[in-house]
Amino acid sequence: MTSKILMFMCLSVAIGLSSCGSHKEEHESETHFLVTSPLKKDTVVTRTYVCQIHAIQHIELRSRESGYLEKIYVDEGQTVKKGQLMFQIMPLLFRAEVQKAEAEARFAEIEYLNTKQLADSNVVSPNELALAQAKFDKAKAEVALTKVHLGFTEIKAPFTGIMDRFYVREGSLVNEEDLLTMLSDNSEMWVYFNVPEAEYLNYKMNAKKDSLMRVNLQMANNQIFEYPGVVKTIEADFNNETGNIAFRATFPNPKGLLRHGETGNVLASAPYKNALIIPQKATFEILEKKYVFVVDKDNVIHQKEITIAEEMPDIYIIKDGITANDKIIYEGIRKVRDQEKIGEYKYEDPKTVVNHLKVYVE
Repeated sequence: MTSKILMFMCLSVAIGLSSCGSHKEEHESETHFLVTSPLKKDTVVTRTYVCQIHAIQHIELRSRESGYLEKIYVDEGQTVKKGQLMFQIMPLLFRAEVQKAEAEARFAEIEYLNTKQLADSNVVSPNELALAQAKFDKAKAEVALTKVHLGFTEIKAPFTGIMDRFYVREGSLVNEEDLLTMLSDNSEMWVYFNVPEAEYLNYKMNAKKDSLMRVNLQMANNQIFEYPGVVKTIEADFNNETGNIAFRATFPNPKGLLRHGETGNVLASAPYKNALIIPQKATFEILEKKYVFVVDKDNVIHQKEITIAEEMPDIYIIKDGITANDKIIYEGIRKVRDQEKIGEYKYEDPKTVVNHLKVYVE
């Protein structure tokens, strides 16, 4: 009886050891690591900036005289040419003032001519002739002034552009400085976007003399505007609250697709020579610092801090911390610790790894 019990206990222990061994082997077989190296190549990084789109000229058209709006010669949304008549304020009073001033000017002219004849005959003094001349000059000035006021009753387009909505209607009584409409010159567009201080400094330090920064515009429908733009102006001061400075890019708009007040994104490309590219999934973060696990020649893991130069979808461009010859773990980083030794791993070519990511690195 005792021998049977001993045999049963030994059998149970053997089964247990066998089971533990199989579990350990199963765990080891499940633990696998994929290792790669940073990809070193020339690339282009595209930065995105939220922007506001403005017409190069966008002005208010206001009445310069008071009166009834007699006629509107254009329509909302219409393209008008420079000098085209747009609004007519009732001119009757101003025409009458012109006629009155012209009549007074003719009277002053006759007085001047008569006085001149007398002065030539030494009948009147030179002072009287000068006084008649002054009255005549004043009358001519009054004529010119009344004609200016009459001209103010005709509102003409100061430049070629697109009409906005009307703020008045025919027959409305308008006062001086009342808003009539808005006019936009959309032949070119000014696109404003804010750039952080560090990126501004990088641009200014690396830009060639007299070269212009070329950018593209991503419109609100996510389509790229077909005409590229150039940055021609940078504002003088940084915004102390945001740490940004405003850039202004100029875009041609020959088809009139862009309108004043639109929004979008400016896409600015920056070339990188011999950039070190790694997948974002190969990194981990501790106290806002980023690290990777590097595998040495003895398969020992070393935790290394890295500095990120640029961040793009799925990838980082590395500034320093690792080299192109280092081997980094990009799958299985949660299963290892610093200074731990691992068994076998699978090495994948960095080009293959990067090409399988969502983003395509040029």
